[in-house]
Amino acid sequence: MSSLVRWIDRTFYSDYESKWDEKLLRDCMLKVLTPESRLLDLGAGRGALPQTNYKDHCAFVAGVDPDPAVLTNPHLHDAKVQEAPDYLIPYPDESFNVVVSNSVIEHIRDPNAFFAEVNRVLTPGGIFVAKTPNLFHYMPTVARFTPHWFHAFYNKLRGREEEDTFPTTYPCNGKGKVAKTAKASGFDVVKIDIIEGRPEYMRLTAATYFCGLAYERFVNLSPIFESFRIVMIFHVRKIGPPS
Repeated sequence: MSSLVRWIDRTFYSDYESKWDEKLLRDCMLKVLTPESRLLDLGAGRGALPQTNYKDHCAFVAGVDPDPAVLTNPHLHDAKVQEAPDYLIPYPDESFNVVVSNSVIEHIRDPNAFFAEVNRVLTPGGIFVAKTPNLFHYMPTVARFTPHWFHAFYNKLRGREEEDTFPTTYPCNGKGKVAKTAKASGFDVVKIDIIEGRPEYMRLTAATYFCGLAYERFVNLSPIFESFRIVMIFHVRKIGPPS
């Protein structure tokens, strides 16, 4: 990292920390979790991020993922490999009152089946919180028109392990699409936030960083530019009184 990149960090983003978007999701989760919560981490992976550790904030944390690495995730009380088709979650109906999904929506191909499964394993009144990129930001736009090998290469330059870069589809990554799919699957939409912060994908060089800085300042000028921000965090609730 060049001295000029570090200067931009200090001058314009001094209040940002590494993985700032993960902290945003964690802050949302800590507002909904209780000591009695039964939480499912859907797409839990190998537990590489400390921000995804909720074991001290609820009664039970389960995790599922198609990758067998989930069995080594230290943040879970129970882990299962998601082997079944159609996004079937290997837990009985109404097993959880909170589900979290971190950077998963952009990888699924059938959002209706995905949301329906989340609804099935939630108790009535249960909460589903997810973080995913917003489709209309430049990062997903570039990703949709470039091959997977380029994504892996670029993320490696940014310090991400190749094993943590997966193919993307972006079938449900707009605010309207999330709301429509959630409602069709038996959820009420509580809130959908779209946030633009420090431009992580542009911090490779000072030149790209200045471009990202200009973009960030522009889309944060007014709420009318919300649709062009990067991080979408949505919070939906299964219809029905809490059981």
